[in-house]
Amino acid sequence: MLRHDRRTHHSTSTEEKHVAKDRKPDAGRAGGGSSRSGSGARPVSTTKGAASKGASPRGAAPGRGPAPRNGGRGRTRPPTQVVTQSRPWGLIAAAVAVVVFAAAAITYAVVQVRAADAERVDALDEISGIQSFDYAAGQEHVATPVEYEQSPPVGGPHDGEWADCTGTVYDVDVRHENAVHSMEHGAVWIAYDPDEVTGDDVAKLAELVDGVSGRLLSPYAGLDSAVSLQSWNHQLKVDSVDDPRIEQFADFLTFNGEVEGHYPEIGASCENPTFVADPLVVGDSSRGAGATTTDAPTTPTMGADGSTETPTE
Repeated sequence: MLRHDRRTHHSTSTEEKHVAKDRKPDAGRAGGGSSRSGSGARPVSTTKGAASKGASPRGAAPGRGPAPRNGGRGRTRPPTQVVTQSRPWGLIAAAVAVVVFAAAAITYAVVQVRAADAERVDALDEISGIQSFDYAAGQEHVATPVEYEQSPPVGGPHDGEWADCTGTVYDVDVRHENAVHSMEHGAVWIAYDPDEVTGDDVAKLAELVDGVSGRLLSPYAGLDSAVSLQSWNHQLKVDSVDDPRIEQFADFLTFNGEVEGHYPEIGASCENPTFVADPLVVGDSSRGAGATTTDAPTTPTMGADGSTETPTE
């Protein structure tokens, strides 16, 4: 009986030694100080995951590894929502359009001014093809038709009533004797051949005359050029309404009292509403004394220094 107990004790001791040899430190206690009190140690996990990942970090719950980074079932931080403000593209586009339009308008204005300056003349001899004559002041007023040397006329005897020349566009061949009186007051008379100049061409000439005081426009039957421009003692004939000399002549000679051979009656009126309402045409008789607007012919007077002066009426 005693022998059996000894064998049993010996066997038990041998098994404890084998167990002690196989025992390894608890992975959760590595470097962590004393082992847990109590009977027996915690079995060491032999799973592949536990062996590869190593010990849990300090403070982590026992038995839990770090949260998976991708594809795990643990809690993940919600994505940050970035709120962007939409830009007012409509306002930006409108502002750009305004700037572009303003720049284009300014550029156009500058180009037009430079073009006008380039075509402006400061002397008669700068207008190519202009002809000058020598009709003196003090021409006789007549109520009968006049046979003029030039066609259209540029001076000489004329009717006592002038054709309105306040930028008036006539669609009839105005009586020539009345138009000559208008030139005596400083007007530029633009005549055109109605058989050659029509439609838009007439409209282009009208733009140069309409509403501009000191100018009148009318058709002229039998004209030997497309357009003829007259002022007192000066004339220019051109073959096209697009000729730049038309505007040069009109701008330079309208009410120009300083040019050589200028019109006699400086300061005289161009207004004649009666003639606008009822214009006289070629072949009509003069209204003579019945005209509401007439003036006496001018006669040059001798000054103290021998120069001549023309009184304004």
